[in-house]
Amino acid sequence: MSGDWFGLKKSRKLILALFDIFCFALIDAAYFLASKYIDKQQDFEPKAFLINSLILLAALLVLRILLGVYSNIWRYTNTMIYLKMILSDGAACLLALGGVYFFGFYSGVLHFLTVSAFAVLLALASRFAYRQLYKWRVQSKQSEIHDIPVAIVGAGQMGAILAGELLFEKNSKYKPLFFIDKDSTKVGGHVAGLKVYREEESVLAFLAAQGVREIFIALPGLDRERANELYEFYSRASCKIKVYDTPMRDAEEAVHGKRGSLREFQIEDLLFRKSLTINDSESFRYYRDKCVLVTGGGGSIGSELCRQIAKCNPSKLIILDIYENNAYDIQQELIREYGEKLDLVVEIASVRDRVRLDAIFAAYRPDVVFHAAAHKHVPLMEHSGCEAIKNNVLGTFNTADMAEKYGVKKFILISTDKAVNPTNIMGATKRMCEMIIQCRTDSATNFAAVRFGNVLGSNGSVIPLFKRQIANGGPVTITDKRIIRYFMTIPEASQLVVQAGAMAKKGELFVLDMGKPVRIYDLARNMIKLSGFEPEVDIQIEEVGLRPGEKLYEELLMKNETLAKTENDMIFIEKDAPLSREAVDQKIEILCNAVKETEKDIASPKIKEALHLVVPTFKDPSKVNKAAETAEEMKVVNEATAEPAKV
Repeated sequence: MSGDWFGLKKSRKLILALFDIFCFALIDAAYFLASKYIDKQQDFEPKAFLINSLILLAALLVLRILLGVYSNIWRYTNTMIYLKMILSDGAACLLALGGVYFFGFYSGVLHFLTVSAFAVLLALASRFAYRQLYKWRVQSKQSEIHDIPVAIVGAGQMGAILAGELLFEKNSKYKPLFFIDKDSTKVGGHVAGLKVYREEESVLAFLAAQGVREIFIALPGLDRERANELYEFYSRASCKIKVYDTPMRDAEEAVHGKRGSLREFQIEDLLFRKSLTINDSESFRYYRDKCVLVTGGGGSIGSELCRQIAKCNPSKLIILDIYENNAYDIQQELIREYGEKLDLVVEIASVRDRVRLDAIFAAYRPDVVFHAAAHKHVPLMEHSGCEAIKNNVLGTFNTADMAEKYGVKKFILISTDKAVNPTNIMGATKRMCEMIIQCRTDSATNFAAVRFGNVLGSNGSVIPLFKRQIANGGPVTITDKRIIRYFMTIPEASQLVVQAGAMAKKGELFVLDMGKPVRIYDLARNMIKLSGFEPEVDIQIEEVGLRPGEKLYEELLMKNETLAKTENDMIFIEKDAPLSREAVDQKIEILCNAVKETEKDIASPKIKEALHLVVPTFKDPSKVNKAAETAEEMKVVNEATAEPAKV
């Protein structure tokens, strides 16, 4: 039975049921009065006839309820729902016949067949009439307002559902004119009363001729490559482009009220790789009934980690952060979502403070620690390198020590692709953090690190900056038109970390196959176009020069000769020989001495000198950038952007 039979839509369903009972009574009474002409061999007893009729009526109602007939929103119905009603009434007829035979009230097969057949015909006719009347009423009202002419790309099931929503919703401001599709079997035909045109070059002029102002993409399983093709093609039509998202698995769910939604094209849709899919059936189960602590739990990655872990039914979730506002925000969000089902604790603390960390670990004894607390802003850390060492390196050292002291089962460090041959203080400190984790292979605690690229929409990332600059009318500033970066979404990054945590054993350094890098200039252009402006015409793009410590490209993470596979095709383990604890301790001592020697200075070259000593791969960015054009990563982007968009 449909879950909301006794819910908010009870009155609508009750009216339908009462209407069907009324129709059944009329048909049954007509059959009884005409019975001597229909079946001259049968002399109906009124009492027996009534009992048979009630049994048939009960069977019809029960089967319709069980099969969700009354849950359908009939103005959005389709052939499948009509067929469902016919099947339910046919099954009800057979069920009723079996019932009267069993109880000895049999009055004739013809009675059941005739009444049930006319009952389903009248029910179908009434719903069809309602649907047509509703359509006429909505369209008559829509003609009174200014409709926005739109075209729908995708003449399949999703497109048909979207067209139905736009045509039948009384508050719809859109008027679908036609479909566009690549499928030659659909071209020239009609879907939902709208003609289907071929997706080809000439359709762009046709869009303009028909006055189309917006284009809706309604395609299931839209991957990034196809999204790029569609966007590049239809952006030439000078129309606003939107995507139709739907949680529906099939058209049947559409008539149960599970509506889709239209949204603007997002920059995430245009990334040059498919979204990472995490199989969470096993890895996420690992965190059930475990106490999990997330340092930096109020940050972009930390807060998403908290959301993912909360879904796993941990025994306790501890959010540790020095910034109380962010910690408060994620705390309130999780309370709204889970209430008392989630045992949630927020601790305001700094990972620099060993005494405070000791107290927290002693009190909660976490099973798993995700260490996301870090300073990550490259130019700021170039100026405040001492703080980067205190927070990133010593903060990681302190937290790792507490994890060992209090028997944490697994400790997962959040790292970055900037730790690969770093050219700035932030990247060098994160590489040092990886060394701290990797050297503890003899520990009872399983330590691991997860390394990935830039995260879309995270605090301090380029996407929010571009959005603010576009909203202010520009210009959009980039450091260099040649600069490239790897990107992933916050949920992808967090799910990777969660799965890596379940997989972690001893000192692994997990890396993600992030696909092709993206040129930041192309990213800026796409964001401007997504906002409805023309790049370099409405919104200017200005180069401001590379920032201190910045290089033109982040080095390719996926070098096959240094990687080992895991059970996930997109997650690999870097084959990096760990240092001994003694060697790492010596490096920590060098950094601590540098911090102590420069504690009265605002910025000191001694910090960078110390990092060059302890991180041998720390390079001068100017030397790296001079050879950038010959780098494999730059060649990949140049080759990709040289190819014309295919449609």
